[in-house]
Amino acid sequence: MKPQLRKWMLLPLLALGLLGHLAHASEGSSLQQIKERGKLIVGVFSDKPPFGFVDEKGNYVGFDTDLAKRFAKDLLGDASKLEFVVVEPASRIPYLQSNKVDLILANMTVTPERQQVVDFTNPNLKVATQVIVSDKSPLKTLADLKDQDVIVTKGTTADIFLTKNRPDVRLIKFEKNSESLQALKDGRGVAYAQDNLVLFAWAKNNPGFHIISEKLEPDAPIAPAVKKGNTELQAWVNQELAALGKEQYLLKLYDQYIRKDLSPDTNPQDVIVEGGQWH
Repeated sequence: MKPQLRKWMLLPLLALGLLGHLAHASEGSSLQQIKERGKLIVGVFSDKPPFGFVDEKGNYVGFDTDLAKRFAKDLLGDASKLEFVVVEPASRIPYLQSNKVDLILANMTVTPERQQVVDFTNPNLKVATQVIVSDKSPLKTLADLKDQDVIVTKGTTADIFLTKNRPDVRLIKFEKNSESLQALKDGRGVAYAQDNLVLFAWAKNNPGFHIISEKLEPDAPIAPAVKKGNTELQAWVNQELAALGKEQYLLKLYDQYIRKDLSPDTNPQDVIVEGGQWH
């Protein structure tokens, strides 16, 4: 074979090898890339108080969004070195997989199915899925949902659980939490299944609705999520949560955003996971 021909045949292989090396380097230097970029890009909710929402001044606020600001401050030295990307429940994982965000801080429950496609950090909250109904509704238990129209938000734990385990329930699905709650108020379904902390907050501000005491599933952890394989950022977040635990930072966020929406005798440790330590 002529040397010149051999050279041209080797070029594609060399290119592939270089690309593979760059891809590996990119995956292993995520923190450095964030620092060079000068901002942390985080996926958050804009319509799910008390976790992520937009206040009357147009600012992103909430338990998750304020935690993201603290992450930016401790990683980049400035809480404003942060870009929020609004996500919906069903878009959280695709946004990570397509590199639209570095991190998801949008009230995402850890499940075996999700663990197959993203990497979760240690948890920061615990939650259970419950159902809210009108005070005028005859529904008293989860068994009463049989053959009923139940509202869910696409991609939520409630959607996944009911789709898998309750084929006897007719699901009405919406993209946004706000759309689902409006549908409940309009009577387009007899109930809405969602994370109980979201329901507690909404029910307090919307008289005429109550939450069925039964839980669809036991308490489960909620955690930030990173792209599958991004072990560097995952490890940094775990270290950060441990450090914040020493100053009881999540308790401060709980007092600011969550406490007012729960009964006075609620133990904060039943809601937050300080230091990332799940018990």
